[in-house]
Amino acid sequence: MCPSLSDCGMRGKRSDAVRDADVLAQAAGQGLDDRPSRTTNRVMTTILLTGSSRGIGKATAEALRNRGVTVIGHATRSTDDHTIAADLTDPKAPRRLWDEALERAGGRIDVLISNAGVFESNPLDASDTDWMDQWERTLGINLTASAQLSRHAVLHWLDKGQEGRIVHVASRAGHRGDSPAHWHYAASKGGMLALHKTIARAYAGKGILSFAITPGFTETSMAGDYLASRGGPGLLADIPLGRVANPEEIAAVAAFCALDAPPSLTGATLDANGASYVR
Repeated sequence: MCPSLSDCGMRGKRSDAVRDADVLAQAAGQGLDDRPSRTTNRVMTTILLTGSSRGIGKATAEALRNRGVTVIGHATRSTDDHTIAADLTDPKAPRRLWDEALERAGGRIDVLISNAGVFESNPLDASDTDWMDQWERTLGINLTASAQLSRHAVLHWLDKGQEGRIVHVASRAGHRGDSPAHWHYAASKGGMLALHKTIARAYAGKGILSFAITPGFTETSMAGDYLASRGGPGLLADIPLGRVANPEEIAAVAAFCALDAPPSLTGATLDANGASYVR
């Protein structure tokens, strides 16, 4: 006997639903086994990481190597045998960097992490020449070099029929702008976010995934100079978390995107700013 009228009326329907769900789950499981590898999380074993000598880049390299991943680092000047020297103010440097990294990797790079960047003041009342020089320097390093490396990576993966991932370390400034002396920085990071979204939409079907991270203030020498120039601890009032991020926190997000993020997350931008900017 049914304990209630509702149980009597629904028991048969629930049984059918459970049986149908089991069939669908079984079919889905079989389908996953047969799908191309781009829908699964294949281990990404070799990573090119720009700006790896300090701050977020250094912490990211350590986090990745602790996961057993081969990291080919980059800095303006080589600091060790794992780092390639390349001055990204030189328009030809990204090509040379990519080629040397690919050679060191034995012809296969799985992930590009674009982290290299500069954050330098450019006062509005500077001379026209100085203002434009600083604009072009910042856009060249933060955006153009990143776009060049992303292009080389995508072309490589398409040519090889290979999966790949790009992780763009952008900034909160790409969403909300920055100070009057940092138009160029905000523009470069906004451009990086647009680049990221375009890559994600264009190549997801080929197994080429794109992720972006937008840190707020982070404990680096670059951010430290800015904090001091804008009143230091007073700026913390704008961060509900009550502190700036540390490089290891941003590195954890970068490692997640490079190694663990599910393919369906491609195109996403992960904010890491202590709730100082909420979208």
